[in-house]
Amino acid sequence: MAELPPSPHAGDGTDAGGPGRGPAHARPRWVSVFAAIAIALILAFVILHLAGGGMGSHG
Repeated sequence: MAELPPSPHAGDGTDAGGPGRGPAHARPRWVSVFAAIAIALILAFVILHLAGGGMGSHG
C-alpha cells in the first residue's frame, strides 16, 4: 500500500481545516466551561462544609 504524502500544514497547528481554528484535538469550549462550573461548585461545597454551614443536623 502506498503512503500518503505529508500534509502541507503538518505540525504547524493548523490541521483543523482552516486558519484561525485550533488544532483538531482541542476540546470544545463547553467542556471547559462545564468543568470550571463543576469545580467551583465542589469547592463551594467543601468550603461551606468545613466552615460548619453544610449538611445541617443529622438527628
